[in-house]
Amino acid sequence: MIYLSSFMLSNRKLKNPNIYPYNVFKDKDIEPFVFSSITILYGNNGSGKSTILNVIANKLMLKGKEYANSNSYGTVDYCGQFSYECRYSLADDERTGRAFKKIPDSSRYIKSEDILYEIKKIEQKRVLSEGMVYDYVQKGLTKDEAEKYLRTKEGSRQIGYIMFGQEKYSNGETAIQYFEDNLVPDSLYLLDEPEVSLSPANQVRLAEELNRMSHLLGCQFIIATHSPFMLGTLSDAKIYNLDTPDCRIAKWNELENVRYFYDFFKAREHEFM
Repeated sequence: MIYLSSFMLSNRKLKNPNIYPYNVFKDKDIEPFVFSSITILYGNNGSGKSTILNVIANKLMLKGKEYANSNSYGTVDYCGQFSYECRYSLADDERTGRAFKKIPDSSRYIKSEDILYEIKKIEQKRVLSEGMVYDYVQKGLTKDEAEKYLRTKEGSRQIGYIMFGQEKYSNGETAIQYFEDNLVPDSLYLLDEPEVSLSPANQVRLAEELNRMSHLLGCQFIIATHSPFMLGTLSDAKIYNLDTPDCRIAKWNELENVRYFYDFFKAREHEFM
């Protein structure tokens, strides 16, 4: 399913070339992005892929959007101004043939920081729980007595935000669980580097799930990534290479990051014999 058909970034040039977000795209000649059911914004650090996602999220008023404050060059809201100058179009509903009037309410922007925050939150809960057990042991209780106390109503009140059931998850498992809990059918999702904290196997697993949700569950994905495993598994995706001046469409096996992995292992091929 396609909800967001196209998006055109502001092409206005400012006299001051260092003002965000205008400075990110000042040297690029970008045509409107035309989206498919899965579209990838590929690029190395500083290419602008995360900025584009956040601009889209702000323009569409999606859940999870981040609004940058005006910078030190004055009181002008340059981020809001840039977003206002962008343009977009919605697609036609495949089921009715009529244009969508709005993006589905369940749509959202999910950032790599959201995943890291969830991991950090769970890790902090684990550390706090272990720290409280240690404190009670220092006061004369045995470890079993301290843990038993923390399971009582009074102990639970003191550490009520510690959810012991989540401690079993590794960082990668927490990230996978986060996507399983937050991705629902019939929605548009902007995903910023969803491969964060995922092993190669779990990156492939996530990408396969995104393929499934796109093909069978009416979801559209716009994804910022430079993971070869995501790029290779999302093989039917449209890929914009933001490392080029015109953000041209590319094949996944042409991209620099993918070629680097290929060359790295090709040079060591004899070690796998």
